[in-house]
Amino acid sequence: MTAREAESALLARCSAIALKVAQSAQDQREANVFRLAAMVVQSRFPVESRCLMQASEQYFALHPDEKLAPADVVRKGWVFSLPRLRDMLTHQLRGH
Repeated sequence: MTAREAESALLARCSAIALKVAQSAQDQREANVFRLAAMVVQSRFPVESRCLMQASEQYFALHPDEKLAPADVVRKGWVFSLPRLRDMLTHQLRGH
């Protein structure tokens, strides 16, 4: 899977969580990205942000040692940049 394909798949999961199609994060990567996504869309999409944060918090309740600082999520390459995550997720959420 290319980096673009991985990013697209992760954005699709973020949208599914934000729109209440899916319920929880499947792994550490998703949980940390959902947490960041919740932060970056909070002002424009408060309901969707809460769904993302809740999915993240459910995962971290069972795996508290897997929560990373935002900078570490970017450093690992799970998110290219926070503005890019915000813009791409905003575009997807506006489409629904």
